[in-house]
Parts: sequence; structure tokens; C-alpha cells
Amino acid sequence: MSIIKDMIKHKCSFLIIFIILSFIAFQVPVSKIVGSGQDFTLFEFIAPIGGMFLGPLFGAISAFIVRGANIFITRQTLDFLTVMRFLPMILAAIYFGLKGRKMAIIFPFCIVLFLIHPIGQKAWLYPLIWLIPLAASFGKRRLILNGLGATFMAHAVGSVIFLYAFGLTPQIWLGLIPVVLIERGCFAIGIWASYLAVNTVLDKLVEIKGVKILKPLVNKNYIFSSEFFKSYA
Repeated sequence: MSIIKDMIKHKCSFLIIFIILSFIAFQVPVSKIVGSGQDFTLFEFIAPIGGMFLGPLFGAISAFIVRGANIFITRQTLDFLTVMRFLPMILAAIYFGLKGRKMAIIFPFCIVLFLIHPIGQKAWLYPLIWLIPLAASFGKRRLILNGLGATFMAHAVGSVIFLYAFGLTPQIWLGLIPVVLIERGCFAIGIWASYLAVNTVLDKLVEIKGVKILKPLVNKNYIFSSEFFKSYA
């Protein structure tokens, strides 16, 4: 029982640190969101990896708290649309932290939701890009494919919410396809690099500095090594 309590305590401590770092990342813009006055931020890279370090539940909680704190500090109106926008990064963190492929069912679900919308029917090619992460889910052991699935999870859910909230024109949606492919490719690499770097640093702290409380957070499969690049990269 004491081991379980210690593990929960360590995860809660790391959760607090992770939330602070994630909130800082939330303030650093990366690119503009088309059709909105808002930006993608470094939070897109950081939020999903919480699901792996902390587990899907605590990873989702961290994403929820950071998004909620930002709304509170910036004094945004807490309406239905604002609440719905919590979902993309929460689900991305859960996806990244889960070992199985169960969440991949969300991709075809989002495709259906997109295609039954009148505008979505005229931009039917756009949601087909979510077949990419659906295929990637079969190689989820590979960190880059897991990162690709996580960032597309946020994208698929976010796009459906955006479609039903704002519409846009079919031409805009279709024109976004090459942008999305480049953007999500970069985000996947960012998630891959972020997790690899933090996980490797934590491993070194455990091995060299003897910081044993960090040991439960480290995944030995994903530390910088020849074996990682051979089997898990």
C-alpha cells in the first residue's frame, strides 16, 4: 500500500511541475489557426506527452487544468464552445498514454461527423487525411507514430468542433489539406523530440544522480540509444 501511495505522491508532484511547464508552453505561439484569431502554441508539443509520463488519466487532468487556467487568467467567456475546446488536447494526451488502439475508433467517427455536415460533404477529401493516423495506430509502439496519432487526434476532434461552430467554406477546408499535412508532421516530430528528451533526462537523473522518485516516470524503451532508434523510434 505504501508503494502505491508513494507512486501517487510522485505522480502528483510531477503533475504540478508538468502543469507549470505546460502553462508556460501555452503562452508561446507557433502558428496561426486559420479562420480564428488564435494561435497554435508549444502546448501542442507538450500536452500529449503528459499521457505517457503520468498515465492517461493524469495526462488528461494536466491538459484540462492548463486549458482551464488559461481561460481563467485571460478572462475568456466559459460558454459551450469554450468547454468543447478542452477536448482535443485532453484526448491527445489520453491517446499518447494508452498502449492499445482502442481510441483509434475516434478517427472514423470524426470522418463520419465531418461528412454528414453540409459543408463537409463538399469538402469530403479533407477528413480522409485522418486515415493516416488510423493506419499509424497499428504501429503505436513506435514513438513517432504514437506522436503522429496524438497530434492528429487533437486535429480531428478540433476540426469537427470548428466545422460545426464556424463552418468556413469548402474551398478553405480543401485548401488547408497541404497545410495540415506539414503542420501535423511538424507537431508529431515535436512531440517525439519532447518526450524523448525529457524521458532521457529523467533516466539520467535516476541513473547518475540517484533521484529514485523519478524512476516510475521513465520508460526504458524510449531513451536515447541505438536500441531505441532500431525498435521504438
